[in-house]
Amino acid sequence: MKAIYGLYAQGATAQDAVDRLLDAGLTAQEITVLSPEPREDYAFSRMHSRTWMWWIACAGGLIGFAAAVGLALLTETSWPIVVGGLPIVAWWPNVIIMFELTMLGAIVATVITLLVGGGLVGLSRGLYDPEVSDGKILVGVENPGEQRLPAVERALRAGSDVRIKTL
Repeated sequence: MKAIYGLYAQGATAQDAVDRLLDAGLTAQEITVLSPEPREDYAFSRMHSRTWMWWIACAGGLIGFAAAVGLALLTETSWPIVVGGLPIVAWWPNVIIMFELTMLGAIVATVITLLVGGGLVGLSRGLYDPEVSDGKILVGVENPGEQRLPAVERALRAGSDVRIKTL
């Protein structure tokens, strides 16, 4: 079995299923919850809220800044033009290039992180059911293992408005 999941009409019953799965010994990383709309009033909406996007954007900005400084220094020292005693490397005009490439690095890193982290670019497809688009909330576990399968199925079936499906 590749996955087992339940489809719930109400957020409260989906939260109950998540709580029962956690009580059954599963970790938050093993549980998949998909909702057609944000459900901030339930705890399952904050299970996977931590992200590295801020740090990756900062790293992209630092790489862009280093590239800008390197480009400016390399360009101005490769063709040194003496202009009336002014310095060869002029920092004030280079601030524009540094700012633009810093922002470009941060933006590109953020977009790539968003695409990869959101599963829009990837080789593996995650757990999904078309009924999520119709308003149902999916709570499931991928690769539960044969020994944990009965406990997972019991935890998912406890609601009254649930439909259990397997892949």
